[in-house]
Amino acid sequence: QLVCVMPEKMSEDKRRALRSLGAELIITDNAPPDDPRNFQQVARRLASDRGWFLTDQFNHPANPQVHQATTGPELLAQVGGKLGAFVAGAGTGGTITGVARYLRHACPDARIILADPLGSGLADQVNTGKMGADGAYTLEGIGSSAIPGVMEVDLIHEAISISDRDAYDMADRLVREEGLLVGGSAGAAVAAAVQVASRGGSDPIVAMLPDSWDRYQTSHFNPDWRAKHGV
Repeated sequence: QLVCVMPEKMSEDKRRALRSLGAELIITDNAPPDDPRNFQQVARRLASDRGWFLTDQFNHPANPQVHQATTGPELLAQVGGKLGAFVAGAGTGGTITGVARYLRHACPDARIILADPLGSGLADQVNTGKMGADGAYTLEGIGSSAIPGVMEVDLIHEAISISDRDAYDMADRLVREEGLLVGGSAGAAVAAAVQVASRGGSDPIVAMLPDSWDRYQTSHFNPDWRAKHGV
């Protein structure tokens, strides 16, 4: 009994997977956050009109709290208590915020780096304090032209903008060279982490790989799709 409201840019693979599990999908235009056609606005409106429970993951405090309580301690334990940087994208902003909250106290020297799609306004917000211009990009699930409700930008030290092409090329490399079956947002995180690593330093850098390649077999793992979109 799940209704998923998704923007049109989301891959056909994700839609098929959700439908196969019995979910109802409502596909919206790729509209900015302040547009009534935006998927979050449509979800809120439907929940209000039809009495549905709205998970509201972009604003629910449990989202960053669980990463503060679990993800942060887990990753720091796995690197032996030393961490140079944590690199992640931001969809809802819950992961990077929760981990940053934990690291601020447990490993205060660790840098928190946002990997942001080129065309998202969040990178400028982090680096300059002003939201950047809203541009087009095909990467799914990360980036925005508005700060998500649970995202605490002040906890992030730096943002690195990654192009669609560089993210997809890195995702290809992670599959071929490392056997990591991940998607474009993971490619963006690793591409940003490689930039951070090139600056030197001996402490580990952790990049969050949040998704799986089977959600993108008809999109950026398809050469025809990449040629069509010029990426």
